Amino acid sequence: MFHPTVFDNIKIAFENQIYDYDNLDGILVVTDRSDLLNLALMSREFSLSFKLTEGNNVTSEIMLQSSVKDLGDEIMETPGSDPGCTLLLRFYMEIDDVNVQCPAAEKILSTIWGPDFQPVQSLSFRYGQEGDTYNNCIELQFKRQITEEQMEDIPNLLKFLLQSAGELEEV
Repeated sequence: MFHPTVFDNIKIAFENQIYDYDNLDGILVVTDRSDLLNLALMSREFSLSFKLTEGNNVTSEIMLQSSVKDLGDEIMETPGSDPGCTLLLRFYMEIDDVNVQCPAAEKILSTIWGPDFQPVQSLSFRYGQEGDTYNNCIELQFKRQITEEQMEDIPNLLKFLLQSAGELEEV
């Protein structure tokens, strides 16, 4: 019988909550979903993107990643290992005033998530594009692995994620 991995269990917990926010509560709209298995590296990656129903400028993304080492440690029950996966949060938004909006976004995320999370902002633009609009990809990387022991923290994490998206809409 198939035994789901830590990655599968955490992925399902995030999926269930996000789709409930979409289908039942109507506070967001899922815009993309990806569930990838990289056979060359034997790694997994899951992402779920959404926009708030009351927002238009910010797309939020939850990304889970698991390596072959993570999976191997879990299956082989490696002593001293604590199987889990990597969690990354991203916010995508268009900005037109880098010197004002980037510091504002950093302040918002630092206030919500605390000093342990340093938002990394990557700006890009399309060459030849009219105007001075930039695409800003803001990443928050969790420094430790997420395990099944943190599954009860998912509702609070999503609350902070929704709050972040809502406040970034105002930037």
